Amino acid sequence: MQGPRSPEAHELDKLVQFLNKNLRQNAEWQINQEYPTALTHQNLHNMSIIEEDNQIVSHALIKPVITKTPHAIFRIGAIGSVVTDPNHRNKGLSTQNLQNCLAKATAQNCDLVILWTDQYDYYRKFGFELAGFEYTYVMNQPLPIENKDYKFIKGSQIDPNAMLKIYNQHTVNGVRTVDDIQKCLRIPNSNVFTIWNQQNQLMAYAVEGKGADLTNYIHEWGGNVQCLMDLFSYMIQTENKSYTIMTPIHSVNLRNKLRMVSPTEHQGYLGMIRIQDFDSIATKIKKAFKSEGFDQIVLEKKHGEIVFGVGTDLYTLASETDLVQIIFGPNSINQLDFMKPETQKVLSQLLPLPIWVWGWDSI
Repeated sequence: MQGPRSPEAHELDKLVQFLNKNLRQNAEWQINQEYPTALTHQNLHNMSIIEEDNQIVSHALIKPVITKTPHAIFRIGAIGSVVTDPNHRNKGLSTQNLQNCLAKATAQNCDLVILWTDQYDYYRKFGFELAGFEYTYVMNQPLPIENKDYKFIKGSQIDPNAMLKIYNQHTVNGVRTVDDIQKCLRIPNSNVFTIWNQQNQLMAYAVEGKGADLTNYIHEWGGNVQCLMDLFSYMIQTENKSYTIMTPIHSVNLRNKLRMVSPTEHQGYLGMIRIQDFDSIATKIKKAFKSEGFDQIVLEKKHGEIVFGVGTDLYTLASETDLVQIIFGPNSINQLDFMKPETQKVLSQLLPLPIWVWGWDSI
């Protein structure tokens, strides 16, 4: 076995073929079309491969994303395309690639690392834990459209600048460029719907599907709530099917609207999250509280334990996996019955912090 190592430029085509064979056997497109900002020459240094007899037998990658929130800016490393050839499994190859990706995350000053998986026990061994919030709503009946004079369009021929302008209105978003939007608009098996006012200004957008994943899921959206509800109704009417809409916890107004029409509200996790740089996370959290007038927040490590609290009212946690669920949810400060009410009141001012990764950024 050789590796783990980053592939060289001339090996990218061979790597894509390996991933197509092992992850997209029945797809009509190349997997790099599905992940146009991750499986690129520009991101080769963040890929990890292992070879045998000059053939790639295992792979994983990480894609750092700068995520802006109201209280802090986080550098999040998203891990994906973790796969080993079936004939070479149970040899620890994915573990080697994963550890290599985590080392790359450290080298690039990632605060957090996130991935999406159903193999929870495997990734818990590396310090990942289910955390964050993801709410989903099923919308199967259209509502009367309020913006009757607006124009609805299905298609990806959109000015990426207009879409980026609306995307940047999100209170939590990953930093994207116009070029990123252009690449995402070309992802196979994606359906883009938009609504335009009488002055031909883009008012809202919604994206369903993405390659082999997220069929019938609206994972990308932006714009004011009423325009979005009109757009969802238009999609249901014209496509004659229901949709599942994915939202973060902090999209309160949209969630309230969807709650009124959806037969169900499902609270899930954003993903499996690992604290990669404890000191950086602790500094950013304390700074966030200080900006709100709370300067006695304690969050530090002592003798292998995590100490947190307010002033002299301090508590200990055994591991960072406990902490990540407090920082980003789903654990609520107000449910920690061992904590004094006055301490709960202070910490719950900001915790859990809002965090979200949009569907086009998911790898």
